Amino acid sequence: MLLSELRVLLCSCCGNLTHKETPMTQKVFNPNNLRNDMKWRMVGIVGKWFIDALFATIRMDIHGWDQVAPLMTSKRFLIVFWHSRILPICYTHKGYNAAIMVSQSEDGEIIAQVIYRQGHEPVRGSSTRGGREALYHIADALKTTNRPGVIIPDGPLGPRFKVQHGIIRLAQLTGYPIISVTGSFSHMKVLNSWDRFIIPRPFSHCLLMYGKPIYVPPDADTELQENLRYQLECEMNRITFLVDHYFGHDIR
Repeated sequence: MLLSELRVLLCSCCGNLTHKETPMTQKVFNPNNLRNDMKWRMVGIVGKWFIDALFATIRMDIHGWDQVAPLMTSKRFLIVFWHSRILPICYTHKGYNAAIMVSQSEDGEIIAQVIYRQGHEPVRGSSTRGGREALYHIADALKTTNRPGVIIPDGPLGPRFKVQHGIIRLAQLTGYPIISVTGSFSHMKVLNSWDRFIIPRPFSHCLLMYGKPIYVPPDADTELQENLRYQLECEMNRITFLVDHYFGHDIR
């Protein structure tokens, strides 16, 4: 199952997390429908601690920063990355106060609890449930505050490395450029999940790479939107291919 190894680690610390209730039926401690019971709060605390401790041992290199630095400094951008690359991207962008779309599944709850403590706002929804509402929630949040937005365009269930249309619509609504980013490691575990989720091994080397920004005009018609969606998909796959092959990996 997605994030299975991280789930095993967290469950061993926090107890069984196989609740049947959905996040929407739980008492929440913030507007983002995060579960409030102690076990789920411990998931966020332990998960963030585990990631911080792991990445403290990892050597980081960043490529492509110069072409996105002015946009990143402005915080008026949308950032996208593949579902399998959640760990390196969310860790290296802690404290950005980004509005991030996260699915309403239990695996999504794990992610939401952790990124909330990394300094982001999880907005619950996906292409399979609550996505349209979450998309407009993010657009409203970006219009009222100076902050970035994040969508994982092949989540929550794939197909892997395929961009769905939500990010193009969000860029059209906000006028924000889309910045793609990816990461890979010299030594890592590749899970047997739909997304081939990667978990770095301690003391490995990480290469983070930013792609070329993509702009969506507010009056873009359906044909142009599809062209830009495909262009974004190609750029995300290009930089992911580069960082994986830098370390000799072939993840398809």
